[in-house]
Amino acid sequence: MIIAEELTKNYGSLMACNRLNLHIHAGELFGFLGPNGAGKTTTIKMLTGLLTPTSGSAWIAGLDVQAQPVVAKEKMALVPDSPNIYDKLTAREFLQLAGQLRKIDERVAARRIDQLLGLFELSDRADELCGGFSHGMRQKVCLSAALLAQPQVLFLDEPTVGLDPKSARLIKDILREFVSNGGTVFMSTHILEIAEQMCDRVGIIQSGNLIALGTIDELRQGTKHIETGRPISLEDLFLELTSNNEEE
Repeated sequence: MIIAEELTKNYGSLMACNRLNLHIHAGELFGFLGPNGAGKTTTIKMLTGLLTPTSGSAWIAGLDVQAQPVVAKEKMALVPDSPNIYDKLTAREFLQLAGQLRKIDERVAARRIDQLLGLFELSDRADELCGGFSHGMRQKVCLSAALLAQPQVLFLDEPTVGLDPKSARLIKDILREFVSNGGTVFMSTHILEIAEQMCDRVGIIQSGNLIALGTIDELRQGTKHIETGRPISLEDLFLELTSNNEEE
């Protein structure tokens, strides 16, 4: 469903993403991990067609993102790390605008909007201006707009940053439901506990290079705490891998 082939982006001598190769299947929740500045957002922008790669290619649902950008973008939705919405629109108006931009039938959009507002516990605030919303509420509105078009692929850049525990749990449950229905999620995060709980597979990127890829169990296979003899946590594994990579 998502393919990156030798995907590369450099800015002069800075290598933001170096020959990245990924194959992510339909119905998979994929976690993309890495330190700040590792190349996570750059990768998402190339996969979604917002940034032209220096070389390599990206494919969504069998469509070349650079050669067929409009059709490819119809298959996907993106929730960026900063939930930028129009302060002078209500939540309902913002979602109606999203439906119009996606060319969804007005009656169908209205039905889905009501469903999404209920799902995200926004029904009682639907007709208030977004300018008065908290970060968590704005994030819910953005995710509602992304799901409105029923995309096959959902890209999320740090989706739970700044959310209270209840909101974070709600979004986790919604994402698991999305993939259980055949959708595909590509999620960048630096909250390793969330990745460990939610993701089917993870990739770890550092300095533009993919340094690990697999399920949590695959990544920590054969690696145990010296003190306890138990498998190490994803946090310890992440720190070990990124530390070793820096030393090299």
